[in-house]
Formats: sequence, structure tokens, C-alpha cells
Amino acid sequence: MYLLIPAAGVGKRMGSNRNKLLLEVQSKPIIAWTLLAAEAASSISWIGIISQPCDWPDFKAILADLQLTKPVKLITGGATRQESVYNGLQALPPNAEQVLIHDGARCLATPNLLNACAEAICHCAGLIAAIPVKDTIKVVDESGIIQSTPDRRHLWAAQTPQGFNVNLLKQCHAEGIRQGWEVTDDAALFERCGIEVRIVEGEETNLKVTTLQDLAIAEFILSHR
Repeated sequence: MYLLIPAAGVGKRMGSNRNKLLLEVQSKPIIAWTLLAAEAASSISWIGIISQPCDWPDFKAILADLQLTKPVKLITGGATRQESVYNGLQALPPNAEQVLIHDGARCLATPNLLNACAEAICHCAGLIAAIPVKDTIKVVDESGIIQSTPDRRHLWAAQTPQGFNVNLLKQCHAEGIRQGWEVTDDAALFERCGIEVRIVEGEETNLKVTTLQDLAIAEFILSHR
């Protein structure tokens, strides 16, 4: 299975002016934990890191330190996540039929989750890891007034990995460019093109490290594994 890791985020919400994946948790860069999970996942055979070339020296140093056994390719990122994934798709080996896309900032995903998604994508066109929403969700207008309360039995919080048929995802990205769509994940492109996307149950601990609070939670979770 081929794995693409969008890794071009800047840690502004952490008060940092550098790629947040270079910040450390449990004495390792955030991206290192993501890569170690991919290394330990038996299904993953190839890894592509999509990032800006200015970060490549740091990523190369991290890769040298980790000494992964799987091939890793550095791919030039775009101005948005959507553009970055598009670039990543073009850089896949020609024989890639399915791909997993996993945000580098979700450094707590386990090898078991990666393997489960890799197995499931062999039997469908698209999928996302997600967990049921526990909180009551309110739809609010611009004035701060509640408009409705959706039934949370039908609400799931999207995570990554997300998995796709490569050719279909390339077609959806091309259609997104043609139509000028702006989306925050690749599943949304499938949805807009009318292609079914399935759910694979994710992990409660698979949070996206975005704020200093998230960093502290990640420290706690990793220290207890």
C-alpha cells in the first residue's frame, strides 16, 4: 500500500513560525511518530512526504535518524492541502492502484489503524477513518443563534487515514480544478463527484496536533503507550 503524508503545516496556533511537524513530542519530532507508525504497519510499502523544499533538510535528517526500511520520497507541496495532495498523486509510482492519505499532524494513529484502512480500501472506491460524535452539535448562524440540532447518531468526526482508488481520486482532483472547488479533505471531492465513501472506525486517540493543548495531550498519550 502507498501512503501519502501531507506535511506542510505551519504551527501558527502553537506560536511557531516553522513547520509544526518539526516540533517535538516525547523527544521526537511530530512527523517522526507518524513515520514510525507507517514503518510498523505491515501493509505500507512506500511513503511519500508532501512538504515545502525548505523543510527537506530537516526531514532528511529525521529520516536518517529513524533509518526506516521502507522507501520514502519527498514531494513538493502546494499552497493548500488540496494542491499538495494533487502533487502527491502525480508522484506516486505508475503501478499504484490504491493510496492512503494521512495527515502528518495525526502522529498518534496506530499501525493497526493504517492496516485496517489499507485492507478496507481494497474492497471499495473510497473511505475515511472516523469516530462517532459524542457531543450534541448545534448549527449556528452568523449572529450566534442556534438554527438546528442534528441527530448525532448520523454524525461522525472525520480523521485520517483516508483511502482511495488512485485513478478515481486523480479524476476527482481534475474535476475539482475544473470547477474551482476548494475542499479540506479528499473525501469531499469524492462526495461532490457522487462517488460513495465508506467509514472505517478510527481511534479516539487519533487527534490532530494543532494547538499547544493538543501537544500536551499527545505527550500524555505517548508516555502511556
